[in-house]
Amino acid sequence: MIELLKRFGRPFRRELTLGPASKLIEVVFDLLSPLVVTLMIDRGVGERNVEALLMYGALLVIMALAGFASTLVCQKMAARASQGLGTSMRDALFAHINAFSFAELDRFGTPSLITRITNDVNQVQLAIALAIRQLTRFPLLALGSMVAALLIDVKLGLIFLVSTPLIGAIFWFVMARCIPYFRRMQRQLDQIGLITREGLSGARVVRAFVREEHERGRFARAAFDQADTAIAVGRLSCVLNPATFLVMNLAVCAILWVGGFQVEAGALTQGQVMAFVNYMTQTLLAIVYVANLVVVFTKASASADRIVEVLACEPTIRDVAEQDVGRGSGSAGDPLTADIDLNAPAIRLCGASFAYPGSAEDAVHDVTLEVPRGGTLGVIGGTGSGKSTLVSLLPRLYDVTRGSVEICGRDVRTWPVENLRRAFGFVPQKAELVSGTVRSNLLWRDPLAADDDLWRALEVAQAADFVRALPEGLDAPVEAGGKNFSGGQRQRLTIARALVGDPALLVMDDSASALDYRTDAALRKAVRALGASGSCGGMTTVVVSQRVSSVSDADLVCVMRHGRAVGVGTHEELMATCAVYREIAESQLYQKPAALAAGKGVAAHA
Repeated sequence: MIELLKRFGRPFRRELTLGPASKLIEVVFDLLSPLVVTLMIDRGVGERNVEALLMYGALLVIMALAGFASTLVCQKMAARASQGLGTSMRDALFAHINAFSFAELDRFGTPSLITRITNDVNQVQLAIALAIRQLTRFPLLALGSMVAALLIDVKLGLIFLVSTPLIGAIFWFVMARCIPYFRRMQRQLDQIGLITREGLSGARVVRAFVREEHERGRFARAAFDQADTAIAVGRLSCVLNPATFLVMNLAVCAILWVGGFQVEAGALTQGQVMAFVNYMTQTLLAIVYVANLVVVFTKASASADRIVEVLACEPTIRDVAEQDVGRGSGSAGDPLTADIDLNAPAIRLCGASFAYPGSAEDAVHDVTLEVPRGGTLGVIGGTGSGKSTLVSLLPRLYDVTRGSVEICGRDVRTWPVENLRRAFGFVPQKAELVSGTVRSNLLWRDPLAADDDLWRALEVAQAADFVRALPEGLDAPVEAGGKNFSGGQRQRLTIARALVGDPALLVMDDSASALDYRTDAALRKAVRALGASGSCGGMTTVVVSQRVSSVSDADLVCVMRHGRAVGVGTHEELMATCAVYREIAESQLYQKPAALAAGKGVAAHA
C-alpha cells in the first residue's frame, strides 16, 4: 500500500494533507467536549446556574458546527484523493498490461488481470478513503482520550493502560488468522471470474453440448469455495466487536466503581467522573472502529500486493535502446525505409526456437527459412504443430529463446517495437472485433485512412458486398466481439482491417477457416495481386492454414509437425520429398478434388 502511495500519491499531496489536518481539528473538538460537559455538570447543574448551563451548551453547539465543517472538508479531500489515486492506478495498470508480451499475459491470465484492475483497485480506493476519514480520527481520538484521562486522575487512568493492551491482543489474535483467508479469497475471485468468462463467451458451445448443468456445477463449486472462505473470515471477525465491547463495558464499570469512592472522598467531582466515562467510551469505541478498519486494510493490503505484482512485472519484450529508436523508423506511411537492406529477404529465420515458460519442450524448434520481398510463405501442419507460435515470432509477440528472426535484414530484437508491428498487418486465428462500427474497426492500423482505402481493403478481403448490403454501410454497428456478424463475415472484416494502411507484411493465421473454398480462392488471388502492386518490393504474405489449397500456390511452404519444420519448399518439391505434406495433400485431394482444383486454378491466374 505504501509503495502505491509513493508512486501515485504525488499529484494528490494537497488532498492527502488537508484531509487528515481537517480531521485533526474535529478530533480536537471531540476531546474538548467532555471537558465542557464536565463544566456544565459541575458549574451549571451542580450549582443550579442556568446562565453557565446555557453558555456551555452554546459552546458545545459551536464546537459541533466547527467539527461538522471540518468533516465536510475531510470528506471532500478523501473522495478526491481516493478516486484520483484509483483512476491513476487503473490507467497505469491498463497501460502496463498493454505493454506485456504474450508470455506475461499467459502468466497472469485474463480473468486475474480483470479482477486486479477492477476489484483490487476498488479495495485500495476504499482503504485510502477510510484512511483519510477514519484512520486519522480514531487513533488520535483514542490517544488523546487516554492523555486527557490521565491528566484528570492517574489512578483511574490505570484502567486505560490495562484495557487497551488487552484489546490490542484481541486484534492481533484475530487479524493474524484473517490475513491468509483474505489472500485466498482474492485467488478464488480470480477463479470465479475465469469460470464466468468461459461460460458466457462460450454460451453457444455450452448449449450445443447440453453442458448447462456441468457449468452451473463448476460455478457453484467455485462460488461455494469462496463463500466458505468468507464465512471462515466472518467467524473470526465477529469475535472482534463482542470481545472489545465486553472489555469496554467492564472498564466503564471499573471507572464508575472506583470513581464513586473518589467522589465520596472528595478527590473527584461528578463531572470529572462523567468526563472519564466519556473518554473511556471514546477510546474503546475508537479501538472498535479501528478493528473494523483493520479488516478493510487487510483486504486492501492483499489487493495492493496483487497490483504491485503486475506493475513490477517487467515485459520480456522491450523496445530498443534510446539511441536506436531512430533506426528503421522511416516515415509514418512506411516504417521500412531507413537503415534497411532492400536486397535482404523479407523474412529470415535462423535456427529459431521458442519454448513457453515452464515448458520442458520447445513449441518451435530450430526452424530455418527465407522468404523474399513480395513473396508468399505458407505454413501448414496439424493442430498443435506450432504454426501459430511460429508466426507469432515474426512481429515479436514472443521472443525466440534460441536462434534469430530477421525482418528485412534486421533482427526483430533491434527494431523499435512500434515500428516493427506497424509494418505488419496481423490477422489472428480467432477473429476479434471491438464494439463500435465497421469503420472504427477498419481504422485501427491507419486512423487517417480515407473511405476509398477502406473499400479497397474490403474488396480484397471479399467483404465489400455484405458491407454494402448493410443499411448503414461503413457506419453499421459492431457489437462486442462482432457477435452480430457470422464467423465468415468476422474473418473477412479482420482481414480487411489488417490490409488498411498497406502493410509491408501480412500474416493470416488460419484466418480463412470459416470461408468456403471459392471465397478462399478469390481472397488469395486478390491478396497476391495487391502484394505484387505494392512498393518496396511488394507486400510479403504469410498464410497459416490446414488446407493444402490455401498454401499450394505459395513461393515457399513450411510443414510443421510437433514444433519442427519437417519440410520446407514449394508445393511440387514437398509432394515429392515430404511424406507429411504428401499425406495431408492426398487426404484433402481425395476428399475434395473439385475444391482443391478450383483453388489451384484461381491461383494460376493470380
